[in-house]
Amino acid sequence: MSWARVAVFVGVMTSVIALSHLYLYRRLVVQPGRRGRARWAVTVGLAALALSMPLCLALGRALAPSGRALFVVGFGWMGLGFLLSLSLATTDLLRLLLRAVEGPASEERRRFLGRVSAASASLVAGGLGAWGVAEALSPVVRRVRVSLRRLSPSMSGTRIVQLTDVHVGPLVQAGFVARVVAEANALAPDVVVITGDLVDGSVERLAAEVAPLAGLRARHGVYFVTGNHEAYSGVEAWVAHLRGLGIVVLRNERVRIGGDDGFDLAGVDDFRSGTHDVARALAGRDPAREVVLLAHQPKSVRDAARHGVGLQLSGHTHGGQIFPWGLLVALDQPVVEGLAAFGETQVWVSRGTGTWGPPMRVGAPPEISEITLVAG
Repeated sequence: MSWARVAVFVGVMTSVIALSHLYLYRRLVVQPGRRGRARWAVTVGLAALALSMPLCLALGRALAPSGRALFVVGFGWMGLGFLLSLSLATTDLLRLLLRAVEGPASEERRRFLGRVSAASASLVAGGLGAWGVAEALSPVVRRVRVSLRRLSPSMSGTRIVQLTDVHVGPLVQAGFVARVVAEANALAPDVVVITGDLVDGSVERLAAEVAPLAGLRARHGVYFVTGNHEAYSGVEAWVAHLRGLGIVVLRNERVRIGGDDGFDLAGVDDFRSGTHDVARALAGRDPAREVVLLAHQPKSVRDAARHGVGLQLSGHTHGGQIFPWGLLVALDQPVVEGLAAFGETQVWVSRGTGTWGPPMRVGAPPEISEITLVAG
């Protein structure tokens, strides 16, 4: 990531955090008319929580996997604060509608409504946050069948298990990774692929946390492509380390799966890496053979379509992770989650296996994707 993009990111995040907490201060302190110790306690609490968020963003990769308590508070509040802001904004809309029907209310009634709406929104946000944490801890197996016109009948029924966006780091650690590995192996896959954003931190800090990945088993092997978070975490060191775990890293290259009657499995570096090269990955291939492309970001599908790829497997979006963030993701990516077609090229976008930032999922359950290839 360039320094200019870092500066823009920091500026946007600082502005969002400041404005959102000013809104929360107004809705939780000013409008309910809090006084004395209650006013002081809520104000100080909001200020501390606001500071915990940029602290976690700045120190996440440097401290992972230690400092777990800090990240539970900071990243937990990132999700809960968003849900609370959304809930409060919904009650504000309802109050505006009520005012349009009933007319202006007295100062006493406004304060009463402010307290009731703040309490109600807090209960809703708390409930959604608790549900979201429970969701995040339990990835589901999501199955899809994809028909590929160039796939040999002898390879029909090939099952690819996809893991993506695990984000091993401050909150996602070895226990979760081990459970995911066990669930993936239980599916007895022909191929396992990991489509980027596996880690948030250096090899030195996270080697023990990703160690269970060495236990992944598949008939035709385990494959990995880099995501944008590998670029932030020391991509070359991670490539070397994962190869040491028996994982094949595809960097703008391809391998043959299933021999002469099989298909090509290609992989490219992340779309924003500066080394993303679909043409290089597919150079010299037999156009009669089917090709499955591993690319972290769905954006790669346009290059994939130009080069005759049958199926692209991607992640990156998290399916939005917390509704309605998926609506914003759709402004940046051509597909947020699920199966889509771009001409004769299909793309499957997983919602992701782990979480980034808030340790919760609301309206976008985590998944282990099982893709069955069908000749047709």
